[in-house]
Amino acid sequence: MHLPDTSNEYIVIPLFETVVFPETRTKLQVETAVGEALIAALKSDGSASAVGLTAKTDAEPSENPADAFYSAGNLLSIAHVQPADDGYLVFAHATSRVKITTLTEKDGQFYAISEPLPDVPDLDEEGRAEMLTDVKAAVHELSDNFQGSEQFTRPVDRMESVDQIMGFVMPFLPVEVEQKQSLLEITSVRERHAAFLRLLLDLNESINLRIEVARKASEKVGKANREAMLREQLRVIQEELNGCDGSSGEENYRERIERSTMPEEVRKKALAELKKLESGGSQHHESQGIRNYLDLLLDLPWTVEKKSIDIEEARRVLESNHNGLEKVKERIVQHLAVMKLKEEKQGSILLFAGPPGTGKTSLGRSVADALGREYVRISLGGVKDEAEIRGHRRTYVGALPGRIIQGMKRAGTMNPVFVLDEIDKLAVSYSGDPASALLEVLDPEQNSTFSDHYLEVPYDLSDVLFIATANSLATIPAPLLDRMELIEISGYTKNEKFAIAKDHLLPETFEEHGLTADHLQVEDEAVSAIIDRYTREAGVRTLKKQLARIARYVSAKVVSGTVDLPVVVTAEMLPEILGRETVRPDVARKENPPGVVTGLAWTPVGGDILFIEGTFMPGKGKLTLTGQLGDVMKESAQISLSLIRSRLAATTTGFDFFASDVHIHVPAGATPKDGPSAGVTLFTALASLVTGRAVDPTVAMTGEVTLSGAVLPVGGIKEKVLAAHRAGIRTVILPRENERDLEDVPEDVRSDLTFTTVETIEDVLREALGIELHGPVLPYVGKNRCVPVHDL
Repeated sequence: MHLPDTSNEYIVIPLFETVVFPETRTKLQVETAVGEALIAALKSDGSASAVGLTAKTDAEPSENPADAFYSAGNLLSIAHVQPADDGYLVFAHATSRVKITTLTEKDGQFYAISEPLPDVPDLDEEGRAEMLTDVKAAVHELSDNFQGSEQFTRPVDRMESVDQIMGFVMPFLPVEVEQKQSLLEITSVRERHAAFLRLLLDLNESINLRIEVARKASEKVGKANREAMLREQLRVIQEELNGCDGSSGEENYRERIERSTMPEEVRKKALAELKKLESGGSQHHESQGIRNYLDLLLDLPWTVEKKSIDIEEARRVLESNHNGLEKVKERIVQHLAVMKLKEEKQGSILLFAGPPGTGKTSLGRSVADALGREYVRISLGGVKDEAEIRGHRRTYVGALPGRIIQGMKRAGTMNPVFVLDEIDKLAVSYSGDPASALLEVLDPEQNSTFSDHYLEVPYDLSDVLFIATANSLATIPAPLLDRMELIEISGYTKNEKFAIAKDHLLPETFEEHGLTADHLQVEDEAVSAIIDRYTREAGVRTLKKQLARIARYVSAKVVSGTVDLPVVVTAEMLPEILGRETVRPDVARKENPPGVVTGLAWTPVGGDILFIEGTFMPGKGKLTLTGQLGDVMKESAQISLSLIRSRLAATTTGFDFFASDVHIHVPAGATPKDGPSAGVTLFTALASLVTGRAVDPTVAMTGEVTLSGAVLPVGGIKEKVLAAHRAGIRTVILPRENERDLEDVPEDVRSDLTFTTVETIEDVLREALGIELHGPVLPYVGKNRCVPVHDL
C-alpha cells in the first residue's frame, strides 16, 4: 500500500478518551485555535492534514509535551471544518498509522514530525478472507444481544477488510482507551486481526454473563430494587460508552439553584423540576426539556441593581446623538426626571410615533446610553402569534419562552431599556392576537407579575423602561395605545437634514466604506442638492442611501487609481454619480387654472401636498368623485358642493347647477385618500371652478368644513407645514384654532411662510379668491336660479 509523505510538520489534534483507526471517516471536536489553524491551511493550500494523537489518561505532569500523548497515531486528511458551540467540528479521513518522532508546543498548539508505521504483511489473501469471515460472525453474535442490531451489522456485511470493521466497531465497544491504543500500535496484520477477534469473543462472553446474572437477580428482587439496579447498570454502560456525564449535572443544578437570587416561589418550582429530572434519569424523554427550563430560570435576572439617573448626562447624550427634535428630547428628559424622583420603580412605557427614518429606534438606544442601562430590541413587524409574546406551553415539542422573556435573558438585568420596534405592524391570525398579549406587558399595574406560558412563574417587568416605536397610530388598538405615553416625532426640516448629514451620516458613511477626508469631500451645496433633488422623505434614510452611493462611486475610483485625491463632489457632479433627479417638485405649475387648488395632507411617512382638480360639463347636476377617495372625503365634497350652491348662487351668473355635472379628481389616482381635512380645499376648488377665478399656486390650505360654513381644526399641522415648505409654498391657510399648533413648527420654517387663519368659508373665499360675501344665505327660487332674499 502506498503511504503518503509524512516528512512535514503537522498540526496535532489531541484526542481524549477515543482512538481513531485507519480507513475510517470521523468527526472530531477541536478547540478554537486548532480549528482556525486548519481553516487557514485549507484556504492557503486547498487541502490540509493533521495528526490525531490520543492523550494519556494517567500521564504525570511533565515539561516534555510528548509525555502527555501516545507515540502512535493516525495521519488525518481534513475534509471540512465548521464552527460549533465550543470550538470547531473537524470532518476527517484517517489514512494511515504514523509514529511521532518529534512533538513540540508553540503558543499552546502542538506540532509533530512523524514517520510511517507500516503494516507487516504476514497474512496471505486466504488467511485474510478467513479472518474476515470470523470477524463478521463474531460481530453478528455480539450484536444479537441488542435490539435493532440490523442497522449496526448491515454496514459491517458490506466491508471488505478487517481493518475497516475495526475502525467502524471500536468506538462503540466498552473497552479501555489503553486497550484500543495497543490494538492500534500492532503492526503485524496477523496479530492485530487475531487480537481484534479475541476482543470481540471476550466481550460477547462478558455480555452474556451479565445478562444471565441480571436475569437471575431480577427474579429475587422486588420491582423497586430491580428498577434501581437497571438504572445503575444503564449509568455504568453510558459512562463506558462516553454517552453521559453521570450525575454531576443534577448536582451542579442543585448547587446553582441554592446560590441563585431567584424568589422563593421560583426556587421551589426549580427544585421540583430538578427532582423530576433526578427521578426520571438522563434518558427520560422529558430530561432535555427540563434541563432547558432550569437553564432559563438560572440565566434570567431576578434582582435589580438601582442606578441613579443623571439628567445632565442624559441631556448631553441626546444632544450629541441627535440633531433637531428639540421638543422630543425635552419630553424625554422630563420623563427621565420623573423616573429619578420615583425611586421605588424605575420602569416606564413610552411610544415614539413618527415617519420612517426620523430616528425613533436610535433614540431608544440613546436613552439606554444616557441611563447606563442594557439595551434590548425586538421587532414586532409581522408578528401574528400570541405565543411570540407569551411563549409556548412546555407540553409542546420545541417549546420556547416568548420574546419578552428571551430579551430579558439577553439583557442580564431586570431594568434594561427594552425597545418594541414597529408595534403598529402587529398582525392577527388564528393563533391569537399579540397586541392583546402586550396589554399585560405594557400595563404598569400588571407587569410586575407578567405570566409567560413557558416560564410558568410570575416575572417582574416593572423596572423595565419599555419604548415602543410606530409609524402610524391608526393600527394600534385603543387599549394598547392608552397604556403608553405618546411622544410624536415629526419630519425633519431641510436645515435639520443638512446638519444630520454633516454631523452623523457622512462620518458613518465614510467609516462603513473605509474612506477618510483624504479620499472624499462632499461640498455643502452638493448635500443641499441631494436633499432637494434626490430625496423626498420626512426622515433621512434615503439621504443616507444616496450618500452611500457617492461613497461607493468614489471607492471604485480610488481602488482603480484613476482620480487625484481627495475627490471633491460638487452639485454639478451629482447627475453623473446619482443619475437624473428623482424628485419632481409638487408645485410644478407656474399658475393654476380655475378649479385647481393645492391642499395639504398628512401621511404615515410625514406631510405631503396634493392637488384637487375640478371641472364641469353639461349634465343633470351629478357630482363625480375620483382618485380613490374614502367615505369621509366624499362627504366633505358633498358638503362643499352644498355650500357652493347655497352661498355662491348669486355670484355665479350663467352657471346652472342643475344642468351641469361636476367632476372632482384628486391625483395620484392609485393612492387611497381619506379624512375631513381636505374640506376647505374641496370647497375652494369648487368656488374657483364656478366663479372662474384662479387660486395662487403658492397658496396651500387645510381644514374641515361644516354644512353651516364653519371651518374646524385638523391634525398633523406640523407635518403639513413642513411639506408645504419643502414644496415651495409661500402662504398657508389653516383653521384659526390650529394657530397654536404653529408653535411646534421650527422657527426657520415659520419665517419663510405666511400663515392665514380662517373661521368660516367666507374667510376662505376672501383670502383664496378675493370674493366678499354680503347679505343672508340665498334660498332657491324656481328650478334653476337663485335670487337674494331682499328681492323676493
